[in-house]
Amino acid sequence: MSQNLRVMVYGVGVFLALAAPAMAAEGGSGGVHFSAAIGAALTICGAGYGIGRIGQAAVEAMARQPEVAGQIQTAMIIAAALIEGATFFALIVCMGSNANYKPFN
Repeated sequence: MSQNLRVMVYGVGVFLALAAPAMAAEGGSGGVHFSAAIGAALTICGAGYGIGRIGQAAVEAMARQPEVAGQIQTAMIIAAALIEGATFFALIVCMGSNANYKPFN
């Protein structure tokens, strides 16, 4: 696992471990609702990682075979657009789930 990914996973783990006792407290008039924010963050991180890998592979392929660079670039843009579409859909679902939240009394 790469260094950046490991730091991100540990950071999310620490955040969730420290947030659990605060959310389990009794008698509060409201609550903290992080599920939409965490889902959106994971969606953006995954999309950024995927598009970065697509770009890396495309540049390497263009360096190996410069004569097909146009076809590779077209395929890369189509794949990136599909990832962006799925990302926007996931973000809409995350934000829509936040609208249904009702704090416990």
